[in-house]
Amino acid sequence: MSEVATATESAAAASQNTAHAASQNIEHFDVLIAGAGISGVGGAYHLTTQRPGTSFLVLEAQDSFGGTWLTHRYPGIRSDSDLYTFGYRFKPWTGKPIATAAEIRAYMGEVIDDNDLARHIRYRHRIVSARWSSADNRWTIEAVRTDTGETVRFTANFLWMCQGYYRHAEGYTPEWPGMESFKGRIVHPQTWPNDLDYAGKKVIVIGSGATAATLVPAIAPDCEHVTVLQRSPTYFIPGRNKIELADTLRELGVNEDWIHEIVRRKILFDQAAFTKRSMTEPEVVKQELLGGVRAFLGPDYDLEPHFTPSYRPWRQRIAFVPDGDLFKGIASGKASVVTDEIERFTESGILLKSGETLDADIIVTATGFNLNVLGDIDFSIDGRPLDFADTVTYRGMMFTGVPNMVWVFGYFRASWTLRADLVADFVCRLLGHMKQKGAVKVMPVLRPEDKDMQLFSWIDPENFNPGYLMRGMHLLPKRGDKPEWQHSQDYWSEKDQLPAIDLDDPAFAYG
Repeated sequence: MSEVATATESAAAASQNTAHAASQNIEHFDVLIAGAGISGVGGAYHLTTQRPGTSFLVLEAQDSFGGTWLTHRYPGIRSDSDLYTFGYRFKPWTGKPIATAAEIRAYMGEVIDDNDLARHIRYRHRIVSARWSSADNRWTIEAVRTDTGETVRFTANFLWMCQGYYRHAEGYTPEWPGMESFKGRIVHPQTWPNDLDYAGKKVIVIGSGATAATLVPAIAPDCEHVTVLQRSPTYFIPGRNKIELADTLRELGVNEDWIHEIVRRKILFDQAAFTKRSMTEPEVVKQELLGGVRAFLGPDYDLEPHFTPSYRPWRQRIAFVPDGDLFKGIASGKASVVTDEIERFTESGILLKSGETLDADIIVTATGFNLNVLGDIDFSIDGRPLDFADTVTYRGMMFTGVPNMVWVFGYFRASWTLRADLVADFVCRLLGHMKQKGAVKVMPVLRPEDKDMQLFSWIDPENFNPGYLMRGMHLLPKRGDKPEWQHSQDYWSEKDQLPAIDLDDPAFAYG
């Protein structure tokens, strides 16, 4: 044998050994869950209980679990949904219905501890790419460890996207003229600085959504004054941060599991009625909502410019204001509302299009999220880049042409977790069905009767139109004109429809 041949064979053997060593370092799992927020932790629980024996891994980019409730650390951060429905269906909630971020994370921590889920979660792992191979019928996931910079790889039969819907690293701040000239500090609630001292300061909060409704009452007592600057009014639901039914049942010594279920059903029943009335008698509901605000601000406060939206109730999310704390701050004079548009920033504050000027030491841009479509991950199918805007959604969970993947996207008019639980049931049932059929892959496909179906944007803007969705709609999958090809946003229908999905419907292609 020649020396060249021997060297070539040695090099090949070395290469083979290197490849083998590399393959040994790639861990394989039945299911990989992206994200350890409310959906990912819930998904891990459901896999453990509904599909025991399934190997799975949860990858989380942040330092700990919690998702939204870890990302947001601004003063007063709390839920805008009640925890009897935002909490998991399997874990009773025993505190006040509107909870702080710390309380929600403590609740999630109990789920992790009680079900031994920590061993399945790896923090500081940011997923950068996910590549499907039809030859291997599996996903290869590449992640970067944010603590070491190391690139690590995993393979999985099934990918469960629980990473949420917005970019955690930074919030959305419009570019206004003159921002660089402002001598004070400009901050976004999503990246609230630990060293921000607002005591005795004049603060402008731009925006009037759920974030502003939470932040303003938390900082107003310490500030000289807080001005809420909004382009247009928002609906709010002020009310007591307690549920009398739950308190009564506790006085009667009813088991907490029963209380959780009974109160959830009552809240969901009331929410269904309220949502329906928002569509059928919007003017009546509008006056009821305004009446709730007037009860705190008094009969002489002019609600028209600042608290009377031009759109019907529930075209955008309605924030619950516990104990009316936002409005108490306005009534006391510590906070005020200005409805106008920004002309430009100045050295000392903001010049409005009306000509009025607002002075500030600090400007908080509570202006929303940057939509994140499936984690800003580089997806590909058999080497071809995947653009989700080219797909059609199957019930807001799966996408045509994308194998072995489910996405959790919650509800706008009800608690996110309600859908996270329903989708988890679907995933577990689908995995069981695949095993029973001996299938290694599944993906949604348009049936013959769907081929000429008209396609629309992910959400009907006439139904629901928050800014972050409108800005990012072009990135999202399309919807069709049939129930199977839509994200209905209707929990009260989906709670019956999703469990009844026929997994042998031609909309599912197995292989």
